Amino acid sequence: GRLLCERLAAPSQDLEEINQRLDEVDAFTGGALRKTLRGILSEAPDIERALARLSLGRGGPRDLALIRAGGQSAVKLRAASGFADWPQGAQNLRDDLNAAHSVTPLIDTLERSLTAEPPMLVREGGFVAHGYSPELDEQRALRDETRRVMAELQARYVKATGLSSLKISHNAIIGYHVEVSAKQAEVLMEPAARQDPVRSIFIHRQTMASNVRFTTEELLDLEQKIGRAGERALALELAIFETLRQQVMAQADGLKTLAHILARLDVATSVAELAAARRYTRPTLSLTSDFTIEGGRHPVVEEALKRNGGRFDANDCRLTEEQRLWLITGPNMAGKSTFLRQNALITLMAQAGLYVPATQAEIGLVDRIFSRVGAGDDLSSGRSTFMVEMTETAVILNQATAKSLVIVDEIGRGTATQDGLALARAALEYFHDALKCRGLFATHFHELTTLEAQLDHLACHNLAVKEQGGQIHFLHRVQRGAADRSFGVHVAKLAGLPATVVKRAEDLLRVAEKTAKAGPSLPLFNAAPAQEVEAELNPALELLNTIEPDTLSPKEALEILYKLKGLS
Repeated sequence: GRLLCERLAAPSQDLEEINQRLDEVDAFTGGALRKTLRGILSEAPDIERALARLSLGRGGPRDLALIRAGGQSAVKLRAASGFADWPQGAQNLRDDLNAAHSVTPLIDTLERSLTAEPPMLVREGGFVAHGYSPELDEQRALRDETRRVMAELQARYVKATGLSSLKISHNAIIGYHVEVSAKQAEVLMEPAARQDPVRSIFIHRQTMASNVRFTTEELLDLEQKIGRAGERALALELAIFETLRQQVMAQADGLKTLAHILARLDVATSVAELAAARRYTRPTLSLTSDFTIEGGRHPVVEEALKRNGGRFDANDCRLTEEQRLWLITGPNMAGKSTFLRQNALITLMAQAGLYVPATQAEIGLVDRIFSRVGAGDDLSSGRSTFMVEMTETAVILNQATAKSLVIVDEIGRGTATQDGLALARAALEYFHDALKCRGLFATHFHELTTLEAQLDHLACHNLAVKEQGGQIHFLHRVQRGAADRSFGVHVAKLAGLPATVVKRAEDLLRVAEKTAKAGPSLPLFNAAPAQEVEAELNPALELLNTIEPDTLSPKEALEILYKLKGLS
């Protein structure tokens, strides 16, 4: 997971490196071998993280066990069926895995020295396997035997005194002690007990609310033996742990190499699994300016639709030398932003060395991907939404090159229409004339589509819709040509704006369209208000409008409440 994040965060620009990663994925597209390897890798731990904790002095026995498990996974991989016959693209991985044998003696040592499931903390002890250290085994035997004697001592005390509540306990403050219920303790504390050879051995130590604590000379001696044996055993385990930790650190480079090999193999098999499950394909990368994606899909949106029983509509994108910049228009909600993002994501995935959600992808390497998508402010820094938009646009205009891929969505929407249109046109011309980069430029300023006749490398495309019975249906299909409407009022209606507001907007829009055809002026807000749509009044509201609260008696008010209840 960490290696995959690194590749996605910093896609490669090295064509040889990218193709090597893709070769590794390609080698495991066959189902049987991939299934075997993924079964082994699913048990492989995070060696690097365990190694980091040990190097910082924060590790414990469980981290040693993780390193042991990582080495065991490598052994299982080498012993897996078909290891010698890995496909061509994975032979480097196989050879590297074979070469990572320098840590084998360390793994053998960890297998002999550690228990199957060691504790997390060193101070808990009990993590060194029996038989690894004869001295430790001796101290453990003494400790455990003494504990058995403690249990026998308790049974003897109960039999001698006849006190059924008597038990030998331990706490961190007073150590081992004999504990008797307050009622039965009277037998041990009365004066006559001092003359009884059985009861006189009990020395009072502490009186509690519900019990009384005693000790004996025999118990004190036994406690010292237990303490010495336990302390000695723990000290020996601590020393063994430190020795093992130093041995691990001496092999840190070899372990890091092994961890990286396992990570590469994990990424390759995982991507191959993803490609098989989601119909991803291997991209072709080159040093040219080609950018052809056939049947491209947005990987996240596609999965979200699939979970809800929907289907993603794939689209092509061909940025050629003649049409390296696309101006994309179309209605709100038609899919412009999705189309922009999916092509950027496919490019990123391809240069990270992953298979991509497309039927075919041929991509000339890009040096960077620039994105101006979405809207948001930064109030704590005093920056409005439009200021944030302009700042991001400035970064693109100042840093993008001819090898960059730029996706821009709605430049200029956060200010006055004429200002926004002017800024959008100026930016579009700069992308085309100065930067000469490949890019997708989405806008609702349909006036910009006239630039296709002036800019040689600009091509207009739009998201198709179908109008039927006064309704529009989004087809989510990118097609050649420019859109002439944005259907914003229709989207507002879908969002739930009141009917009065929607009707007024439609009337104003018709006036604006007629005025635009008649001349350059646009007296949008001089249009006379249309007759408002009469909303259907709720019967309960009609009743409330007839009520005079100040004249109602309590009985009348109660009757009206019942009427309102019946109308609701």
